[in-house]
Amino acid sequence: MSPPEDLSPADDTSPAEDASPAPAESLSPADDISPASAESPSPPEDQPARRLLAAAVALFVLAAAAAGWFGWSWYRAADAGQPSYSQARDRALQEGEQAVQNFNTLDYRHIGQGIGLWLQSSTGSLHSQIQAGRAQFSAEVRNARTITTARVLDGALTALNTGAGTARIIVALQITVIPAKGPAVTKQNRLEATLTRTGSGWKVSALGQVPITTATAGS
Repeated sequence: MSPPEDLSPADDTSPAEDASPAPAESLSPADDISPASAESPSPPEDQPARRLLAAAVALFVLAAAAAGWFGWSWYRAADAGQPSYSQARDRALQEGEQAVQNFNTLDYRHIGQGIGLWLQSSTGSLHSQIQAGRAQFSAEVRNARTITTARVLDGALTALNTGAGTARIIVALQITVIPAKGPAVTKQNRLEATLTRTGSGWKVSALGQVPITTATAGS
């Protein structure tokens, strides 16, 4: 009986290969999350500065709006307190025309009222002349027993000085005189009046008739 065959080294089971753990894949620098790439909140010390800046901007806007409003209010108040040139012109012409009409309206039946209206419509030297000759003139009108009325046909302002408070106008009137006897007489006159501004409006300080010039041949 033959001895058992020896196992040859080739048949021996070789030791198992050592299973060494594979090194972990390392992140490349490109894959790293850098602190700069992450959005970080503003430092706490920046918050008060931002609030102060916002408050300053809001105060500036409010101040600009208030200054604009007060400036406009002041302008409107100044403009309302001082009438414009056109307003002064219109008022001088309107009140001047009425005053000139008053001076050409007189009824012997109401002589006191008529002369009183003349005094209200005049100022300066003209006012003084009417006051001084009031009694004599009233007696003459009563004796004549005339009634005079006037109507303004047209009027124009020829000069105006708002600073000095003076103006001149020319007024075209249609005047009707009814005598004690006989028919009424109607005529047209042009009068020039110098006006003076007073505390109660524009009044006549001088009044005269405008001469009517006749055109000559060849002119």
